[in-house]
Amino acid sequence: MATTTFTGAVRSKGGFTSVSQSSTTGAFTTLSSISSTGVSSFDANTMAVEAGTGITTGSGTVYRSSVQRVGGIITTRILIDLTGLRSTGGADIIGVNGTALVCHIGQITAAKNGTILTGSMECFEAPTGGDPDINVHSATEGTGVEDGAIGDLTETLLVNAGDATLGSKVYFTAVPAADQFLYLTTGAATDADYSAGKLFIELMGYEA
Repeated sequence: MATTTFTGAVRSKGGFTSVSQSSTTGAFTTLSSISSTGVSSFDANTMAVEAGTGITTGSGTVYRSSVQRVGGIITTRILIDLTGLRSTGGADIIGVNGTALVCHIGQITAAKNGTILTGSMECFEAPTGGDPDINVHSATEGTGVEDGAIGDLTETLLVNAGDATLGSKVYFTAVPAADQFLYLTTGAATDADYSAGKLFIELMGYEA
């Protein structure tokens, strides 16, 4: 159906769904919906490039992202359970042990995330097993892998966080530029898998 303009209220007993259709398979993907009970879901509001498989294939690892624009503020959120990932040497990249899979936790783009103004990282469960001293870097390259030195990339330290503990919250001292990738890195050397640890990263930006 072509674009239609209504002057009155639009009503539906079955809710509303916005979809996209694959040009090759014909399969439909839900972008957003309002259920018949009024529950809203914005499925497409994620980072343009989410975490690499060196993060998402961890056993027990949870990764989710959200990007929301309200008025002139764009909020990017990343929720991650570190379980199943590994820390190694100091200033090394955290990810699935012993693979060549890329371990970034998402890419910042101006079109999706805006110009980042500030950021923070909060701990909802203290890391155990792996090293609790977890920092956040950005890098021009999206090719970093577990146990790789973050210094081998064109990188910027966004926050030197110290040990994450339950309820701790740290604020970024630098912000990622457009098209850069985000990485979790270790501040100290502990060669072990994480058995726990839940982190919440929030970036605030605007359309320049």
